[in-house]
Amino acid sequence: MPAASKFRELILTVMMAVLLSLVIRTFVAEARWIPSTSMLPTLKVGDRLLIEKVSLRVSGVDRGNIVVFKAPPASRLDEVMIKRVVGLPGDTVSIKRGIVYVNGNPLEEPYELEKPREDFKLFTVPENSIFVMGDNRNNSYDSRFWGVVPMELVIGKALFCYYPWRDMTVFEI
Repeated sequence: MPAASKFRELILTVMMAVLLSLVIRTFVAEARWIPSTSMLPTLKVGDRLLIEKVSLRVSGVDRGNIVVFKAPPASRLDEVMIKRVVGLPGDTVSIKRGIVYVNGNPLEEPYELEKPREDFKLFTVPENSIFVMGDNRNNSYDSRFWGVVPMELVIGKALFCYYPWRDMTVFEI
C-alpha cells in the first residue's frame, strides 16, 4: 500500500474516532468530577462519575435521582452543578425542624449527611422544573436559595461513580 494511501486511512480513522466521541459525549454519556462537598456523604471531592443522557430524554427524572445541570440564572453562577432531585413538577416541598416534606409527607433520606438546620416555607415546583438539594444539606447552595432548575438545563443523570475504585457505586436512574 502506498504511503499516501496509508496516510489517508490514518486521517480518516482519526476523524471517525473524534466524530464518534463527540456524538457519544453530546447525546449518550460523559465523564464528570465532583468539585465540592455539597453531595457528601454520597459523593466526595474528586470523585469521577459517568453521566448518562439517554434516559433523561426517554423517561425524564425521578425523585432521588442525582442530576447534573447548568446553574440556573437565579444562582448567578456560570458553572455545572450536581444535586439530588427532591421535588418534581407539581410537588410541594417544605422543611420543618430538620425534616424535608414532599406533598406533606416526610421524605425518607438515608443519603443525607445531616438534617437541615433552617426551615423552608412551602413551595410548589412549577411545570418543566425540578427542586434539587445537595445531600450535605447545611453546606449546599441549591434550590432553597435560588429556586428550581428548568428541565432544559439538565444535562444528565449520574449513572455510576468509577473513581476512586474503592468507592465505585452504581446509582438509580
